[in-house]
Amino acid sequence: MKLKQIILVSSMLLIVFLLVSCVPGDGKTTIENPAGFFWGIWHGWIAPVSLIWGLFNHSIRVYETINTGWWYDFGFYLAIVGGFGSLSLVRRKKTQKKSSI
Repeated sequence: MKLKQIILVSSMLLIVFLLVSCVPGDGKTTIENPAGFFWGIWHGWIAPVSLIWGLFNHSIRVYETINTGWWYDFGFYLAIVGGFGSLSLVRRKKTQKKSSI
């Protein structure tokens, strides 16, 4: 492997490890300190990773059950609808080039 490929693979692995450090069901939330709006956004963004990891570790979930209620749900929903890591309410239309005959 070239040095650039090694750096790229290492960076990707580091990013994945950082992403999964705060997954739902990891025991960090308690009744006294439930997951809120921003945790909902985070858990929505990493939902695909949580889903795959949950196949191997049954304590990991896609959705945090100990949460603040509506605000957590709202943040989770915004992240899911917005896509992986972005919230785009305005999308550009693709322009089609007209071919001259």
